[in-house]
Amino acid sequence: MVAARLLDLTRLVSRLGRGPLTGVDRVEFAYLVELLRRDAALFALVRTAAGYLLMDRSGAQSVANLVAGMPLGRTDILSRLTNRLDPLRGQAEAAVRRVSIARVPHLGLQRLLRRLPEGASYLNIGHANLSDRTLRCLRTRCRIAVLLHDTIPLDHPEFSRPDTVASFHRKLVAVATHADLIIHTTHHTRITSEAHLRDAGRVPAGIVAKLGVPQPQPTHSPAGLVLKQPYFVALGTVEPRKNHALLLRVWSELARHGPPPQLLVAGARGWADPHLFGQLATVPGVQLLSGVPDGEVAALVQGSAALLFPTFAEGFGLPPVEAAALGTPVVASDLAVTREVMGEYPIYLGVADSYSWLETIIALSSKNAPGDRQARVPPPTWKDHFNTVLNLV
Repeated sequence: MVAARLLDLTRLVSRLGRGPLTGVDRVEFAYLVELLRRDAALFALVRTAAGYLLMDRSGAQSVANLVAGMPLGRTDILSRLTNRLDPLRGQAEAAVRRVSIARVPHLGLQRLLRRLPEGASYLNIGHANLSDRTLRCLRTRCRIAVLLHDTIPLDHPEFSRPDTVASFHRKLVAVATHADLIIHTTHHTRITSEAHLRDAGRVPAGIVAKLGVPQPQPTHSPAGLVLKQPYFVALGTVEPRKNHALLLRVWSELARHGPPPQLLVAGARGWADPHLFGQLATVPGVQLLSGVPDGEVAALVQGSAALLFPTFAEGFGLPPVEAAALGTPVVASDLAVTREVMGEYPIYLGVADSYSWLETIIALSSKNAPGDRQARVPPPTWKDHFNTVLNLV
């Protein structure tokens, strides 16, 4: 019987008020919802600009309510002093501070952890707080489990912000040193992650548990959006790793021979080259959609000729799984991790093979989309994931 669980919600709190959750945020939220459902004692830890906050089950439920849309409320003096350049983050931290049971400055974490029952388990899902100092303090009181989504910053530094590669390496070293258990989402990511952990000096015990993907619930297309059949959807944050540049080359070529099909790029603006955003605004047939609610995105994917997923690298890849659950065709990069998760459902193409992408999109455009649907593939469930993980932590 687990004495208590301490869930790190730092990343989730940092996302409050900033629109639909992204992939890693969704996973952290799924853990929060599941742990609130279970009987074991639950606490939550949040690192803020002013220090650490500890919440009990009631406070964790309040964070879940904030994610679900409850207003953040007013800011406070401390947030105005520590988050002057990011008022929304300050507002979120003030909201969480109001429901915390204890707070300490950054150097007081050891004192804060004394409030936990002996034998507690600490779960870090969002890669925040993975510092040597923090994990060193936590291991004196808790068993540490970390969900390591991927090691893309080390495997493909060319697709990461320059300032994130070194910081990710420091996090990995801290995890190798202090973690008791690593949760991997695929066998492929376990192999690549454990290679880096070995280089960092230690490979903690590991398990593989596929991420749960809730069955998408389509509602309606975004208001004011005019859809022209056939159309295609690319889903994911606009950043170099997602390889939107390939799709833009394909659509530019299609436009040379007449009006191209519609391409809807649904995702937040990441750190991509400004030139790419300029192309998204000027290449014929391409439209960028940001901040679209999940139900409306699902409706777009369900009605499309195909979901296009030309990414260079993934730790799991949620969009193709969601599309398959709707019976929507998927055209994806030929990645080992995608084959492990998706099997033979997608059409697999090379990440740089613009010609094959062009020919495949032309072929799919000639079908009476969305009439030609594939058999729906039930997505992996959170029940299976948590049955694997929470029996151990």
